[in-house]
Amino acid sequence: MRWLSRDDIFVRSAPGFIEPCLPTPSPRVPIRPGWVYEIKHDGYRLMVRKAGERVRIYTRRGVDWTKRFPRIPEAVRKLRAESVLLDGEGVICDDNGLAVFEKLHSKLNDESVMLYAFDMLEIDGDDCRRTRLDERKSRLRKLLRKRSDAILYNDHMESDGQLVFERACQFGCEGIVAKRADSVYRSGRSRNWLKIKNPQSPAMLRGVEGTF
Repeated sequence: MRWLSRDDIFVRSAPGFIEPCLPTPSPRVPIRPGWVYEIKHDGYRLMVRKAGERVRIYTRRGVDWTKRFPRIPEAVRKLRAESVLLDGEGVICDDNGLAVFEKLHSKLNDESVMLYAFDMLEIDGDDCRRTRLDERKSRLRKLLRKRSDAILYNDHMESDGQLVFERACQFGCEGIVAKRADSVYRSGRSRNWLKIKNPQSPAMLRGVEGTF
């Protein structure tokens, strides 16, 4: 059980929940060898666990949201793995593939929510958390190679991090996440994952305006 003073409520983590790795905010993109760069989509952080036919969706604090987003469990059940634990972002995208947070937050479009998966903590009983990030992502890419409209692989670039960030800003994305390619997966805040936010993104403007 976890106390959240901001909301003055108790949150009880659901059984089987593993706390996600959280990126540390950074004012600049790390331009050094050994980093990879992913688009940061404007959505809800989700951990998705499959065990046989049973699939569960957890929020970043461990609340069970399985029933809220029905498309994701349906797609995960079809994966060629008896068990798997995915880390990703639940989003609703417009026709250009840009995540629209207002549609997600309204709860009026829950049946359309999809998952951008960017990491894999376990597959078929193999705990991947001590494996390098680039190896985890390679296995995840293979798992998700079959096209699905409800679960997509969140790809990365291995160079030109500043260019990736500039393009993300031009497109209107929330920003990027830079990650150490050789890093293992650890729950909680990490400096091996750095988030660099687009200052003009809707997510940043919500923070300034106090909308959410």
